[in-house]
Amino acid sequence: MIKGLGITTVWTFDQQRTKAFFTEKLDFEVRSEVAMGDMRWVTVGAKDQPDVELALMSLDGPGLDPESSEALKALVAKGVIGAGALRTDDCRGDYATFRSRGVEFLQEPQERPYGVEAIFRDDNGNWYSLTERSEELDFSKDFGC
Repeated sequence: MIKGLGITTVWTFDQQRTKAFFTEKLDFEVRSEVAMGDMRWVTVGAKDQPDVELALMSLDGPGLDPESSEALKALVAKGVIGAGALRTDDCRGDYATFRSRGVEFLQEPQERPYGVEAIFRDDNGNWYSLTERSEELDFSKDFGC
């Protein structure tokens, strides 16, 4: 039986630069960094969520044929890949902190039906929702899930 999400992929042009982005700008921690043959396995995660990791996967790594690698590179560079939603308990405060550290925001914090949301990009062009959920929001009731 599936227990939940453990690892998800973030595509990167440069694993070390992206590791620095997540650890220095977003306060994530490195979970693993090991050589595996001709590739490096690098994962990071939010300090308060030890059971979920982001695998920083090289766009030139194994498992991608040259044509797929080039197509994926073009999409990431274009900034059309959404890499997920990151939860916060203070969207406006984190927005100010991250922006002062050089994080590029596509959208300032805005009120949404589900809470407060800002949109930012990582150092590769992947975009993320930074979301502070409304306290009164009940997804099962409000959205039928």
